[in-house]
Amino acid sequence: MDRRFRLRTILTAILLLIFVSSAIADKKTDAVNKLFSQWDKKDTPGCALAIVKDGKIIYKQSYGLANLELNVPITPQSVFYIGSVSKQFVTMCIAILDKHEKLSLDDDIRKYVPELPDYRHPITVRHLIYHTSGLRDYLTLLGIAGIDFGTYHEDDVVELIAHQKELNFAPGEEYLYSNSGYFLLAVIVERASGKNFRKFAEQNIFKPLGMKNSHFHDDYRMLIKNR
Repeated sequence: MDRRFRLRTILTAILLLIFVSSAIADKKTDAVNKLFSQWDKKDTPGCALAIVKDGKIIYKQSYGLANLELNVPITPQSVFYIGSVSKQFVTMCIAILDKHEKLSLDDDIRKYVPELPDYRHPITVRHLIYHTSGLRDYLTLLGIAGIDFGTYHEDDVVELIAHQKELNFAPGEEYLYSNSGYFLLAVIVERASGKNFRKFAEQNIFKPLGMKNSHFHDDYRMLIKNR
């Protein structure tokens, strides 16, 4: 009798623990969902969320739409264009090449991009990384040239930058956020490694880290699923 009673007590305690743990988890997820409620609508852009603890995803959820016109909802599998967040990976590629002595951060960038004019002050790889090169931004130059941002070729941008005969300031003297600098860093990665930039990043960063759905989008004709 005592044995059965103890067994029932243990089972009750286990069930109670499971119930309490579940209730606490539900309370936490409700708090998270409430935080993102302003994006969880049928007529607004949204976001995808993942909460990671100890290297494991413990909660994932999606809110709102990926495409307002086509009414496509965001899912945890949605692919996003992350824009300048990608600059950290460009710098990582440069760091890998520096580690393997394929380049130096203090190299004059004309060593790799000889198309650029002599600005009388050498621009180094380091200047590009820290946005202190003085180069004019290629996105503005594309607009002036009437080139569609989504269809330009690498050579178009190198040519546009090379046609700028003056800098905004002498390298290293000021800070000015520069997309041109990071575009040229990608070109330098290609020329220093002898590999396509996208493939270099995949082989040295994304594949080793298990980032199967990440890549540098260098082909505007390529269809991206779950976008």
